[in-house]
Amino acid sequence: MSDKPSGIQPSGRERHFKPDELIVSKTDLKGHITYANEVFLRLSDYSEGDVLGKPHALIRHPDMPRCIFKLLWDRISSGHEIFAYVVNMASNGDHYWVYAHVTPTFDASHNVVGYHSNRRVPDPKVLSEKIIPLYAELCEIEDSVPNRKDGMNEAFAALEKKLSDMGLSYDRFVQSL
Repeated sequence: MSDKPSGIQPSGRERHFKPDELIVSKTDLKGHITYANEVFLRLSDYSEGDVLGKPHALIRHPDMPRCIFKLLWDRISSGHEIFAYVVNMASNGDHYWVYAHVTPTFDASHNVVGYHSNRRVPDPKVLSEKIIPLYAELCEIEDSVPNRKDGMNEAFAALEKKLSDMGLSYDRFVQSL
């Protein structure tokens, strides 16, 4: 996981897209962007030339828990899909929330050769009541540990415990929202 390029700070302004729009991107196995649709480019405020070949982490917002990306990468790299709420950051520091469906792309021999993500407009009530407080808690855990990897792992363990206490898998939790 990489941090934002130096110089880009969150602006506190939120961007929105229409409920009938989809943000679409594709990456290679290392997470480098191989395709981005017009909605992706418009919301992120990047040109196609700015993003192609770059790590998808280019749009990572610092308020996005690293442990959620760990979960995402663990899942898709093992050939499974995942749904997740994600806050992204545009090139000027504005942010935008998405409900992402990320899937591996397979070749004819069923080998994972890349990843595909479709993002929709998330329910604002789910964000404000469930996701934003959860992500703030996870980021606080991550930031409380000097070693970034240890912090991510502690937050991941806290997420797993929270889900276990609710008697839910991650997938069931997200689907229940």
